[in-house]
Amino acid sequence: MALSLYRRLPRFLRLWIIRRVAPGHTVGALALIEHEGTLLMLKQRHRRGWTFPGGLLNRGENASSAVVREVEEETGLRVEVGLPFSTVVEPGSRRVDILFWVRVAEPFPVEASGEALESGWIRFDELTDPETTDDPTRTAVAELIRFQASTPHEGRRLGA
Repeated sequence: MALSLYRRLPRFLRLWIIRRVAPGHTVGALALIEHEGTLLMLKQRHRRGWTFPGGLLNRGENASSAVVREVEEETGLRVEVGLPFSTVVEPGSRRVDILFWVRVAEPFPVEASGEALESGWIRFDELTDPETTDDPTRTAVAELIRFQASTPHEGRRLGA
């Protein structure tokens, strides 16, 4: 009955109700730019250790546009992204990260700018150490490794 009443409400009122009762999350988009086992990493003012280029979506912005904008702001690089390869939801911090993979033919020098203080090409195995990266960065690296290992992403029906 309540859902039937809800459906009859004007759209603006339905949205207002949803925004009051649904949990709020921050949504970010990250670019994992890779060359043969190394990833382009940044050190930023607001994060501990090495992190990926990327950041929060602006209101009304989609993840693809946000990651392209953030990469250019933080590195000066212009990239084009395809579909995201993973989405990470962290319920504790109420954070959602949308991950994009960009493979490049050769590493190139990058001058950090904007929020970024330093840049470098770092091997995958160096990014699993808690001393060099934070939890969200290690999670994103693990997702990329899983994706590249061709671990199936499709679901399946379980038996009765």
